[in-house]
Amino acid sequence: MGYSARYHAASLAAVFLALAIGILIGSQWGSDVLNNTREDLESSLTSDLNDARGEIDDLHQELGQADEFGNAVYPLLTENRLRDRKVGLIGLGSLPSNVTNSVESALEPAGAELVAVGAIRQPPAVDDLAGELQGTRFRQIETSDEDLAAYGRTIGRQLIGGGRILTLTRSELMSQSSGQFAGLDGLIIYRAEPEDLEPEAKEQAEKLDRAIIEGAASTRARLVGIETTGTDPSTVGFLRDRNLTTVDNLDQPAGKVSVVYALNGTEGAFGVKDDASRVLPELLNPVAIGSQEGSANGSGGGGKAGDGQGNANGPGGAES
Repeated sequence: MGYSARYHAASLAAVFLALAIGILIGSQWGSDVLNNTREDLESSLTSDLNDARGEIDDLHQELGQADEFGNAVYPLLTENRLRDRKVGLIGLGSLPSNVTNSVESALEPAGAELVAVGAIRQPPAVDDLAGELQGTRFRQIETSDEDLAAYGRTIGRQLIGGGRILTLTRSELMSQSSGQFAGLDGLIIYRAEPEDLEPEAKEQAEKLDRAIIEGAASTRARLVGIETTGTDPSTVGFLRDRNLTTVDNLDQPAGKVSVVYALNGTEGAFGVKDDASRVLPELLNPVAIGSQEGSANGSGGGGKAGDGQGNANGPGGAES
């Protein structure tokens, strides 16, 4: 009996000892497995991250090479295609400096001159405008949508040909401006989406934008709507809906080529974004070639060509 009790006690002790040893071994083994698994996962993720960074570096290098090539061939594609043309740039809303710089770099090799730059206030300062427009047919611009639209159409025409109303209200109309809006052969339009505006103010801004484009399109100047690849949200859809030829990648060599050809009469929706119809226009189309000889007839996207002498002075000097 004593032997049996001692035997059972020893057996229980052995079981508990084995259990304790098992727990210790299992715990250590599990810890090693977890550590090994974590280390393997970290190594795999690090390798994937390094591969991804390498691919990004390769893509950046390829893009840089593509831009370098584009900048090298750009003058060959555009040289003197806009010789002696006068072009204006207008921002409907803000006008970032990088947009102005890109336009200048696009026009210079083509032989054109950027002679006027301005940015239309958003929303329009209708109170200030009304004060300057007393004695004109737009004196009720503050309360009348019809007067606002009529004023906008007049401004659109006078951005091309100059005129009294533009001169009278330029400082109230524009947040920044330089040069002379008169005798233009082409007008490049950039639009910033109105932000943080009350619904009524946003509606006023859009009405004025539409009217300005309509007025400019009624002249003989070429109109081109632009933005950069980084413009977000994209606004070329608004310009395209007004029947303008558009370019959504002004900051790229291909976009600069498209702007030059558009100012020469080529129509379309050019660029790299989803709603563009193609990246580039036909580079050797008859319109572009003929324009070098002083012939630029036919209608453009949102505007008409010059008179064969590189002039496109549309109506606009008159108040109406």
